[in-house]
Amino acid sequence: MVIEGLAFAAGVVLLHACAAVPAPGVLLMLLPLAASLCLWPRLRPLACLVTGFLWAGWQVQALQARHLPAELAGLDLQVQGVVSGLPRRPARGSARFTFHIDRYRHAGGHWRALRLPAQLYWYRRAPALTAGQRWQLEVRLKAPRGFANPGGFDRERHLLVARIRATGYVRAKGANRRLATGACCCVDRWRARLSAFVDTHLEGMPAGLVRALAVGDRGGLDSSAWRVLRATGTAHLMAISGLHIGLVAAFVLLLVRRLPGVGRLAGGRPRVVIGAPAALLAATGYALAAGFGLPAQRALLMVAVFTVTAVLRRPAGLGRALVLALVVVLLRDPLAVLAPGFWLSFGAVGWILYATLGRYGRRGRFAAPLHLQGVLALGLLPVSLAGFQQWPLLSPLANLVAVPWTGLLAVPLVLLGVTAFPLSTTLAAALFDAAGAVLAPLWALLAWLAAWPAMLWHQALPAAWVLLPVAAGLLLALAPAGVPARVAALGLLAPLLLVAPPRPPAGAVWLSVLDVGQGLAAVVRTRDHVLVYDAGPRFASGFDTGAAVVVPFLRQAGVRRVDRLLVSHSDNDHIGGARSLFEALDTASILSGTPAAIGWARARACRRGQAWRWDGVRFEILAPAQRRSGNNASCVLRVTSAAGQRLLLPGDIEAAVERRLVAEEGEALRSEVLVAPHHGSRTSSTPTFVAAVHPRQVIFAAGHHNRFGFPRPEVVARYRALGARVHATGEEGAVLVRLNARGGPPELVSWRRRQPRHWRSPAGP
Repeated sequence: MVIEGLAFAAGVVLLHACAAVPAPGVLLMLLPLAASLCLWPRLRPLACLVTGFLWAGWQVQALQARHLPAELAGLDLQVQGVVSGLPRRPARGSARFTFHIDRYRHAGGHWRALRLPAQLYWYRRAPALTAGQRWQLEVRLKAPRGFANPGGFDRERHLLVARIRATGYVRAKGANRRLATGACCCVDRWRARLSAFVDTHLEGMPAGLVRALAVGDRGGLDSSAWRVLRATGTAHLMAISGLHIGLVAAFVLLLVRRLPGVGRLAGGRPRVVIGAPAALLAATGYALAAGFGLPAQRALLMVAVFTVTAVLRRPAGLGRALVLALVVVLLRDPLAVLAPGFWLSFGAVGWILYATLGRYGRRGRFAAPLHLQGVLALGLLPVSLAGFQQWPLLSPLANLVAVPWTGLLAVPLVLLGVTAFPLSTTLAAALFDAAGAVLAPLWALLAWLAAWPAMLWHQALPAAWVLLPVAAGLLLALAPAGVPARVAALGLLAPLLLVAPPRPPAGAVWLSVLDVGQGLAAVVRTRDHVLVYDAGPRFASGFDTGAAVVVPFLRQAGVRRVDRLLVSHSDNDHIGGARSLFEALDTASILSGTPAAIGWARARACRRGQAWRWDGVRFEILAPAQRRSGNNASCVLRVTSAAGQRLLLPGDIEAAVERRLVAEEGEALRSEVLVAPHHGSRTSSTPTFVAAVHPRQVIFAAGHHNRFGFPRPEVVARYRALGARVHATGEEGAVLVRLNARGGPPELVSWRRRQPRHWRSPAGP
């Protein structure tokens, strides 16, 4: 059963590794193959693998069939539906929430049915939204889409896992009105009331922590809190995790077994027959309070397996229980394998069973927990590096303190507060206050640990061929004593430290224009140096592309130091993410066309005539020649490889500066690669400038279906008329260009074309 269950899971993973889901006809052809393989016992694991592949394929196809019709994208629509989940307040006066649309109409027409779960933003004067409320809203919708960059957060995958099939925003001037509150979403409404109650009795960080432990609401944890949790490896503790559900089940089981009269109620059978169902009931209630996330599902299923085997008096091994929980989770949701939490959740339990089962009791009281935390930290190393490109070095020490602190002190108080809430708000408030008081010193300790400079080990995203031997090495290193060749594990771990990401050879230039929506962020790399040109926008919600796109890209490329940050000018879509980049990575110097706008670091003004050479590559500032403001203050950077090939980054300059550059540079302005000025607006890319540069490749840093209509069609046509190939980051994702030291045409590839995935929108034309 264990082999068959793992084979089924492998089939699900194999489906998601495909660039596209096979057509329905192909899946139907595989069905008789799976059935025929079942006839031979030795081939049943292969049959289970094919079955897992088929099951995941059908589920993805069914989900993809529920999509926003293309003709409705970008229109003002009136929709009706129901709010679900816990709405978030990312900024004052705004809201982000899940809205299950059931019908729509356009331009006052007839209502039409449309079953579509959407994620909506209400940017200004958002009302108090609660799960179960039915609203009529005026919205603009689009198909799910996110930034596509190496190392960056994959929003499209995240939305697919959450079953979100459209995104959009509420029109502030629309006819928005609440219709009713339905009978659905009772659990979510109760969670929202409890979360609001906690906020009224606690302030600051304790309130956010108690909300997370009470109802799984992490909305009270800001970006600084997440940095502390990631640095200490304790994020799993500050929510209703599988560990907490297991503790609740164990506590209830022990309590029921010690109650008087339980023996008579059991009728001579073991007391566990009564205690196990009670533990399952308590664990189910706590899992519902958590919103029934993946860790909660896994823990609850394992408790259910234990309950059934206890009642039937047929004990099952922990390994079998874990595999059974794995299969049931994937039967319920084959998309779960796309979430990092899936691998962390099942991986943690699997490593504990592998490394401690049958030998854990031989260690002392202090050594055993420390060994357990070390096993988890090492075992989850490949998952942590693959998913987050970092590994908290002191996570065993932090968890050694945090696990018992939260599990034995905070969680019981929070659980008692949740239980008391329907009965006595006064008692619930006192219990939550006590939980906050318990968590405050723990948080102070975690924040102190996170401030250590060497707390996090950042590692470039390893290739699969590196992670596989590392995983094998960990299996061997953590094997029981006496297993031969355990020393060989060191050799299998070596590639992780010795294999470095590729970098340009001397004299070559690598340019990466990143997908940051409507904005610009570009990275120029030579052999030993890195220049970042702009860092994309920062949004009112607090999300900024410097932290979410630029920093992950640099870390996956193995960059630990930025030699020069060049902020072209002060517009938010260029400067918004610069501060996050500066705080995350060592930055040697900053140049800007508007240095006064950089109040968080020392910056020098960029001026025409500034030049330097790195690794045989020449960098020159062509403009501004004098102090300017607005778009024309942009630093214009020209980079020339050892072979004489050029790339030009002009920021947001407009026609006046373009004319001056043509007059001053003449033929020297010609460049093989151009990042189009001002995202392809009408005010830039004048015919004279385009003819002078005469690029082979033109890159427009413009968001997908942005409200400005960039790049403008007439500007695109102007470049194409000269034979240039045009690319837009919003359509193709990050655009990666290489200028070789020995010359030749520029090598260019877009990330959406290089890394196609079935959940990712294909690259545009």
